Amino acid sequence: MILDHLPRRLAVIEACRALRATGLTFGTSGNVSVRLDATSLLISPTGVDYDALGTADLPVVDFNGTSRGGKAPSSEWRIHRDILRARPEVNAVVHTHSPHATALACRGEGIPPFHYMVAVAGGADVRCAPYATFGSEELSRLALIALEGRRACLLANHGVIATGADLPAALRLAGEIENLARQYLLARLGGAPQLLDEAEMHRVVEKFKTYGQPQAGPRGS
Repeated sequence: MILDHLPRRLAVIEACRALRATGLTFGTSGNVSVRLDATSLLISPTGVDYDALGTADLPVVDFNGTSRGGKAPSSEWRIHRDILRARPEVNAVVHTHSPHATALACRGEGIPPFHYMVAVAGGADVRCAPYATFGSEELSRLALIALEGRRACLLANHGVIATGADLPAALRLAGEIENLARQYLLARLGGAPQLLDEAEMHRVVEKFKTYGQPQAGPRGS
C-alpha cells in the first residue's frame, strides 16, 4: 500500500522541513532518505516544496533502481541507494547545500583537522569528492570513495552528504559539518589555522566511539 511505513514517511517529511528551518538548505534543494529493509529505501521526491510535502508523495526506491509509488524520486537517489546498499550500518542519508560547507566544496576543499570535532564524521578529516554532474552514477561513485571510513563528505561545487544510524543522527551530523565549515572558514581569515596531528586525531576518533550518555542498566544505573 502507498502509505505503508507511515512513521518513517512522517520522519522523512519532518527531516526535510528541519533542513530548511535550520538553514541547512534553501527552497527545494537537498534530499533525505531512510532505509526500509535490505533492498529498498524511502526518499524525498524531486522539486516538491517541503511545506506541501505529503506522506503519499514519498516514493520507495528498490536497490535495483526501480521507483514505486509517490512522486518522482530525488535526482540524487543513486547516492542514497548506493550508500545504503554499501554501508549496512547506515540507515539514513541527508544531502544538503548548507552555505559554509558548500562554499568550501566550491573550492574543491574538504575540512582538515583544525578542530577535534572534525572526528565526529568518523576520521581525521572530512573529504571533498571531485566534481561530477548531479544525479550521475559518477557522482555516486565518487561520493562512496570520499565516504570510505567516514560518515560525511563534501561534494565539489555541490554540497554535503551526511549519514547516520537513523535520521536524527544524520541530521545532527549535517549540522555539525556546516558548523565546522563555518569555523574553519573563520579561522582561515587570520591565516592558516593550526592543525591537529594524526596521532591526536586517532585518539579523538577512538574517544568518540564511546562519547555520549551510556544506556541505562536494568536498575537505571
